[in-house]
Amino acid sequence: MPPATPDLISPRSARVLAARRLARRNFRGKERLFLAEGPQAVREAAAHGDTLVELFATPEAAERHAGIVGEARDAGARVHLADEQVIEDISTTVTPQGLVGVCRFVDTPFDDVLAARPRLVAVLAHVRDPGNAGTVLRCADAAGADAVVLTDASVDLYNPKAVRASVGSLFHLPVAVGVPVERAVAGLRDAGVRVLAADGAGRDDLDDELDKGTMGGPTAWVFGNEAWGLPEETRDLADAVVRVPIHGKAESLNLATAAAVCLYASARAQRASGGCRSVTDS
Repeated sequence: MPPATPDLISPRSARVLAARRLARRNFRGKERLFLAEGPQAVREAAAHGDTLVELFATPEAAERHAGIVGEARDAGARVHLADEQVIEDISTTVTPQGLVGVCRFVDTPFDDVLAARPRLVAVLAHVRDPGNAGTVLRCADAAGADAVVLTDASVDLYNPKAVRASVGSLFHLPVAVGVPVERAVAGLRDAGVRVLAADGAGRDDLDDELDKGTMGGPTAWVFGNEAWGLPEETRDLADAVVRVPIHGKAESLNLATAAAVCLYASARAQRASGGCRSVTDS
């Protein structure tokens, strides 16, 4: 591919200024737009219907990722060449990768999640760290979950750190946001989903649940705050409060690790007679 034309967008352009403001939650909510940074996120956004609105790229990145830039154009996105300083100004990372996309919100109404009769759901209640939220979303995607629900007490789904931590999984499965935890639990239960609260002090042991054969049906896992877990009133909403057993000397597991263990336990139980793709498959 020949070198990209150096007709760079001005740092003072209204498009650049508008994109820069999306680092702030109030502007994201007002415009219903967010930033997706790096080739992986931009590629996934371009493949997600009309989600990708604009793409800012350095000439070097546009040449290196010509296929992604082409996919962005095919998806109807406006592509702007920009120098590295513009990308740094828009980006929220210390070392930008030369591509920053502006995307439409992609969350799904909670009623639509329920109408799809999900079999495996991750509910993030009181999760405040955006990196953890994005990582749990990625774990849910990898485990084959049907949806993720962020309660109204959890972090903004479109926080740049959460978007980066999801590594594109944000575009792969339905995510409902701003749902009160009481409504989330009641709605899921009415849809025939068993609701389990994950808590280190839970009465029930995950290994015992697996041994009893109770994990094969539709299940929602409720995950709590990174530091203090789930409040008592939230635990009381669940059908059972389950702890991940610690077989060694570690004091505890962090939120994302515990979520991965719980979600994969359910996925394994639900797929007992089937198979799954290895992470080493090409």
